[in-house]
Amino acid sequence: MFDLTGQKALVVGIANDQSIAYGCAKAFAAQGAELAVTYLNEKAEPHVRPLAEKLGAKIIAPLDVRFQDQIDDLMARINSEWGELHTLLHSIAFSKKEDLHGRVVDCSAEGFSLAMDISVHSFLRLIQKCEPLMSHGGTCMTVSFMGAQKVVDHYGVMGPVKAALEATVRYAAAELGPKGISVHALSPGPLQTRAASGIAEFDALLNDAAERAPTHHLATIDDVGAYAAFLASKEAFNVTGGVHPIDGGYSIIG
Repeated sequence: MFDLTGQKALVVGIANDQSIAYGCAKAFAAQGAELAVTYLNEKAEPHVRPLAEKLGAKIIAPLDVRFQDQIDDLMARINSEWGELHTLLHSIAFSKKEDLHGRVVDCSAEGFSLAMDISVHSFLRLIQKCEPLMSHGGTCMTVSFMGAQKVVDHYGVMGPVKAALEATVRYAAAELGPKGISVHALSPGPLQTRAASGIAEFDALLNDAAERAPTHHLATIDDVGAYAAFLASKEAFNVTGGVHPIDGGYSIIG
């Protein structure tokens, strides 16, 4: 029903073949988009580069979002080689372990600021640089979780951080809508990724989700990718500002 042929998509956040970002990258490529894929650092490159090459990524580059010069270098390369961009997929989150596993009220100011910077403000930094390349419209997506809207045991400081991310999506969507740029938060249910493995007792959450979700199926990275590919398409041009649950209905169960 929809086609991304001719579109250029930047995918940030692939760590391995279980990453949500990789599921999205696969779906974008399957629908015809050309890819730019980033990896965090030299340690991550051997895990990410083969995946990017398998998908035929035209641009493969390092990106640690803490460093503005790396963002600038990446966007300069995209501008030089493509001159345009249609889709941004941001799938990055980070918290210090002690802040993630501890009480929210005990979170250090430094830890809170770091989690907000990497998990939330980096999305804004990337949008700001992508905006001039989306002169004919585009789509910016990030990844949230149900812990943004209600308390999830052991999710800790990432709950408030993801809540801020979802609010950021709404404000960015309002500001960029007149330019034809949509902004979205994908909100998968519990699924097994490397990032999720840092959450205490996450296996119990996975089991609960599989049991209680109306479909009795956990979300997969391919489910998320299919939804993201639709949002990147021209058919979704009038959809923006939302948080999109992709969780078999788990989030509607009390």
